Amino acid sequence: MSRKSTTAGRRVLLGHIIGAHGIRGAVLVRSYTAEPDAIAGYGALERESGGPPVTLVVEGATAKGLICRVEGVNDRDGAEALKGCALYVARDRLPPPEEGEYYHADLVGLSAVTEAGDVLGTVVAVANYGAGDILEVRPEGATRTALYPMIEDVVRAVDLARGVIVLAPPDEVDAGDEGAAEADD
Repeated sequence: MSRKSTTAGRRVLLGHIIGAHGIRGAVLVRSYTAEPDAIAGYGALERESGGPPVTLVVEGATAKGLICRVEGVNDRDGAEALKGCALYVARDRLPPPEEGEYYHADLVGLSAVTEAGDVLGTVVAVANYGAGDILEVRPEGATRTALYPMIEDVVRAVDLARGVIVLAPPDEVDAGDEGAAEADD
């Protein structure tokens, strides 16, 4: 039930290059950092697909995203080639979260258990569709997952060192009713 308590090797998605901007090699970046332009402060960012790192310089912003220069990109063709590029940073380069806050990357892989110690499964994803974070938990050997809101009434404790998250499932999920909040693969 435990996992490595280290964050070595883990990466956190900081943004996506969503397209080119203008003819001189600028790109539009959708940033997922708390302050959007802070994405440039992390230095060289890793590409999801590998390849050379991406270093951004923020030049401005639009309603669509940040306008950035990418080191080594000087024309629209070069900028277009980066469209869809996911930008990551090593987890250990991020500042520690505030008390009671967690990086999604730290929660994925935790063993989800009830307060009584019954195993619910493994956290496979953390989603947010606008109303708050939702934990997606896959029971051992199952193809379907259960969804749990990341609220105090449900999430009782998070122990990253032990690799465990303690949940008090809402009644409809705990009872295993057909109407339980489940997601298909």
